[in-house]
Amino acid sequence: MLAAINYVDVVKSASLIELSVLVLLGLASAYSWALIAMKMRQLGAAQRESVSFLDTFWKSSRLDAIYQASAGMAYSPLSKVFRAGYEELSKLAQHNQPAKEGSMSERLGGIENVERALNRASTTELTELEARVPFLGTIGATAPFVGLFGTVMGILGAFSEIAEKGNATIATVAAPIGNALLATAAGLFAAIPAVVAYNAFVSRIRVFDTEMSNFSSDFLNIVKRHFFK
Repeated sequence: MLAAINYVDVVKSASLIELSVLVLLGLASAYSWALIAMKMRQLGAAQRESVSFLDTFWKSSRLDAIYQASAGMAYSPLSKVFRAGYEELSKLAQHNQPAKEGSMSERLGGIENVERALNRASTTELTELEARVPFLGTIGATAPFVGLFGTVMGILGAFSEIAEKGNATIATVAAPIGNALLATAAGLFAAIPAVVAYNAFVSRIRVFDTEMSNFSSDFLNIVKRHFFK
């Protein structure tokens, strides 16, 4: 049984390569779990604040009131996208404020500037949401092979020792090969949570990407109806 393994004896009898593999996988697993916890908090806060922001956005009739309310929603990507679009709209309006004639679209300089600001903000927020997530995918893809490498090297060392001693009984083979297989188990232990978390995070980030795209379209439509008639 796994619980009966004496890990102290395993470490003592491990070769330098096996020990290096176990340490590497242990560090990768620890960092993966820390990253999983951090991204769960980040995405959870982003989801909660985005729901609150959308509720405020659709219930309010003034953009400046929404802008003030969004100041307290630092984790919501939707609020940051809105703030970028609103700030660009305000800059254009202030820059062309002296104009006395012409349509509002002429004074604001065109909706393209607002659209570009929304796109830049969406790209920035998407990059922030995706930060360090690829590391989980890398761990999930490579950790089993790193563990397998440690196992293979351990088995090669065991067979080399058996060949030198000329004794190949089950008693002499079982212990070193069993210890070598621990590296594969460590690789799977590091990889499985990383893969599950990676797929879950990518799915949630894809939802945020769609929400930012839909919100940008809605915001542009509102701006067109009210400022670009």
